[in-house]
Amino acid sequence: MKILHLDTNHPLLIRQLNELGCTNHEDYISSKTDIEKKIKDYQGIVIRSRFKIDKAFIDAATNLKFIARVGAGLESIDCEYAQKKGVKLIAAPEGNRNAVSEHALGMLLSLMNRLIIADNEVRHGEWKREQNRGDELDGKTVGIIGYGNTGKAFAKKLQGFDVKVIFYDIKSNLEDGNAKQVSLATIQQKVDVLSLHVPFTKLTNKMIDMKFIDGFTKPFYLLNTARGKCVVTKDLVEALHSGKIIAAGLDVLEYEQSSFENLLLNSKIPEDFQELLKLKNVILTPHIAGWTHQSKEKLSQTIVDKIKAEFC
Repeated sequence: MKILHLDTNHPLLIRQLNELGCTNHEDYISSKTDIEKKIKDYQGIVIRSRFKIDKAFIDAATNLKFIARVGAGLESIDCEYAQKKGVKLIAAPEGNRNAVSEHALGMLLSLMNRLIIADNEVRHGEWKREQNRGDELDGKTVGIIGYGNTGKAFAKKLQGFDVKVIFYDIKSNLEDGNAKQVSLATIQQKVDVLSLHVPFTKLTNKMIDMKFIDGFTKPFYLLNTARGKCVVTKDLVEALHSGKIIAAGLDVLEYEQSSFENLLLNSKIPEDFQELLKLKNVILTPHIAGWTHQSKEKLSQTIVDKIKAEFC
């Protein structure tokens, strides 16, 4: 089996595929158009987020048996068309679920204890103790939207705290010992903390808007380690100003390019993003929740294991 690697990953991926008898070629620089000219020679593709795999690309890949994405989501691939063509889709959400859940918890504790704000003030000679009085997680209700790999991992991480964990998911019968499955309306009524762990779909696009936020009974902390376009930045800024959202931890942003490798499509910074940057009760990270040294290895190992199980 000939496999084309379109993004760099942990060395174990190619090494172990070589050991399985696969022929591995690497092309990290050619344009999508140039890749399309030679993709007919390959039975497998391994990619992260370099470009979208659309119908035209899949049509050019006449001998393709699988597309493996070294990551959790498959939204950069026309999954329906690929499956119609008999192409197996492989992802690795198991590989970075622990990293994402730890990152989400770290952001939450930082927000509740005002760590970033206090650190910055001390560095500027300010010693504000009363103004930086924190908020304890114990006794709170944490709501999770999306109870897949990362949602479940986050719920498990919360078991060390005296909290109630509930979740909403479009799939039924997902409840386990770490969290109780409830309706979306119950999430809005009960939670003090809301954490998003959803894929990017038509249902989750712009999901967190002002209408949704207004449906919450009390102010809450918002965490987004899922996809940036799930949250409407304009409405988030308004809610942060009004106090409907107490603080936000955002590892992803509405303005990310589809490849996730860069932030803005052009140099112009949107007005809503400029307003977000001014707010002290927001923590921003550059889509690194699942980007640990350990997850890089786990993601690649997961891909190898799945290719081996399916094709070797």
